[in-house]
Amino acid sequence: MCVVVQGKVIRFDEVRGYGFVAPDTGGDDVFIHVNDLEFDKRHLAVGAVVDFTVEDGDRGLKASTVTLVTPAPVLAGVGASPAPVGVPAFLPPLPDAASRAGETPTERELVAEVTEVLLAGVPSLTAEQVLATRGVLVAVARSHGWV
Repeated sequence: MCVVVQGKVIRFDEVRGYGFVAPDTGGDDVFIHVNDLEFDKRHLAVGAVVDFTVEDGDRGLKASTVTLVTPAPVLAGVGASPAPVGVPAFLPPLPDAASRAGETPTERELVAEVTEVLLAGVPSLTAEQVLATRGVLVAVARSHGWV
């Protein structure tokens, strides 16, 4: 039985033709290769949302039959001035702190937000580095009772 999963592309090397997708359901990131795309590879970029089937490959989880759901957000318009050095061109909108006053985020919400901030703020991080950093931050939050 094949189950279609949706996720966001968190890393993609156009030259080598592979990267990783973070499933919306959580869990380990999934390897993605251009040979498994059902669309033009020029439309695949970090931040794109894709549907895919997960296969257990020789080296771990692998995406197959990958279809594009939502293209990656455009980071800067043509002719736009570049962001200052060290400042990401795009950061995800952070929740309004006033609207969440007194509410403790769930662990899943924290994991999602930390992942988005790491990917947007430090795009050079590898999937392994994102997972390790996210794990440490969530463990600290858990130890303090923040989640």
